[in-house]
Amino acid sequence: MASLVSIIVPCYNEQDTVQLLLESVYAQAFPRQQLEVVIADGLSTDQTRQVIEEFCRDHPDLRVKVVDNPQRIIPAGLNQAIAAASGKYIVRLDAHSIPSPNYVTRCISNLEAGLGDNVGGRWEIRAGSDGWQARGIAAAAAHPLGVGDARYRLGGNAQEVDTVPFGAFRRGLLDQIGWFDETLQTNEDYEFNVRVRQSGGRVWFDPEIRSAYIARKDLGELARQYWRYGFWKARMLRRYPATFRLRQMAGIFVLSFPVLAILSIWLSWAGWLLILEIGIYLLAILAAGVQVAFRKRDLAMAFAIPLAIATMHFSWGIAFVWSFIKK
Repeated sequence: MASLVSIIVPCYNEQDTVQLLLESVYAQAFPRQQLEVVIADGLSTDQTRQVIEEFCRDHPDLRVKVVDNPQRIIPAGLNQAIAAASGKYIVRLDAHSIPSPNYVTRCISNLEAGLGDNVGGRWEIRAGSDGWQARGIAAAAAHPLGVGDARYRLGGNAQEVDTVPFGAFRRGLLDQIGWFDETLQTNEDYEFNVRVRQSGGRVWFDPEIRSAYIARKDLGELARQYWRYGFWKARMLRRYPATFRLRQMAGIFVLSFPVLAILSIWLSWAGWLLILEIGIYLLAILAAGVQVAFRKRDLAMAFAIPLAIATMHFSWGIAFVWSFIKK
């Protein structure tokens, strides 16, 4: 009998987190016999597949399929997983995510109530390790200076939004708007939700749909992540310029620094404006770090959060501009 719900997961070298995901799926309140998990693995070179195989041996009552994703990009993996899935409903998750026990139940109830065509909820960001960088990254990824007004990171009332993380939808939605766009290596969720909205559908945020997301462990990983975000956001905006949001201005704002630095060679006012901008920016991110350090009683946050926010902004902003320059 076909599964009612198929959980699809793109995955590549996730030996440290895929076990947590599978355990949280196994713990779902939704009837296990009506669940299947389809993992699209990008031919992992670590122990990811062995971890999955061991989980399957220990939990034979949960159906888990693994399909290959030789392209090693997320949208291709999602499409591979969907092609192998048999469910009426598709719930997209990530190998870094840990859904709450009522996650699937809440997603399906929202869909059946007609609240949205693609529904999702709030992320709780968790540190990727116990180190000071990882703790700072997790805090920055949930701070307005780091992520702007993204509802799924900040919370709020149930409402229609522009996007949600991951998302759950009826399989029939794909017949209306198409599958995930494989020409984008990231931002595929947002682009998918653009097409949902353009087709007249609704993207629905429910704060009771909760999942933990394990953030990057260090600033190097964070820089690479936000470089991808900025680069592919620019590519997406070429197609959908109306989807630009104010929360993305911070990444572009920091690019005024080198521009003003160059102009200051000839124009004195540009130098003064540069000093003013840098001063305001440093005060803002340092204040954010001190505030969180006091609240969490973690002195390292006072400098870890400013470093993480600056890494996010500069990596995203530089990649965003480079994407427009690079044809």
